[in-house]
Amino acid sequence: MEISAIIVDDEPNLVEYLQRKLAIQWPELRIAGIAHNGPDSVELAHQVKPEIAFLDIRLPDMSGLEVAKALPTKTKIVFVTAYDEFAVDAFRQAALDYLVKPVDDERLAETIMRLKNRESQDRSALIEILRHARLEQSGYLEWIRAGSNDTTEIISVQDVIYCKAEHKYTSVITRDRTLVIRSSIQELEQKLDPSQFWRIHRAIIVRVDQILKGKRDLRGRYILTLRNHQDTLCSSRSYAHLFKHM
Repeated sequence: MEISAIIVDDEPNLVEYLQRKLAIQWPELRIAGIAHNGPDSVELAHQVKPEIAFLDIRLPDMSGLEVAKALPTKTKIVFVTAYDEFAVDAFRQAALDYLVKPVDDERLAETIMRLKNRESQDRSALIEILRHARLEQSGYLEWIRAGSNDTTEIISVQDVIYCKAEHKYTSVITRDRTLVIRSSIQELEQKLDPSQFWRIHRAIIVRVDQILKGKRDLRGRYILTLRNHQDTLCSSRSYAHLFKHM
């Protein structure tokens, strides 16, 4: 018996990755459509009325909770999330379906088995557990996804030391590696919590608690020494006000 599903994620690479995994483990499943934002996903779901929706938690224009409320009542929801163990535990306790990025083959097999055996899903329980788990919290990024070919890496923002613009891309520097993401430095700045990350130059964002000390030079710029990285960073004069009370 053919079962239909939609995939909702704002990153095409992750959509393709999940499609490939599903094609191998559940060849009878028909992907009836793909959406990359909240409004399009709701419209698509009501057009094709899929049995299953693989739904990213955080989407442009609408939250995952809003999308969940608006989907057809008979559509089973599998949340695909990059959140930490606190959130995952909340899903597990509510016996809801979830996948953690990057999707693991064994975990996907468990979810497929659960979907095949479960006749219905308690939508009200799903919405309540989302509220209590606070999965959408402040709206600022908690994880950064960096993709290379068919591999996606998930980086906690707490592991980021600084970010540097590289043309249309941005390098994300942690203690032991550098990854490249497709967002511009301006786009990334808007998504990061300004109480944790400072823009100190048109090309540089630094995590505040990684600043060990700053020394002002004759041009009014600050040369920053970092706690957990050998690089030094130079602020521009237009951002010097950030360091006046250091």
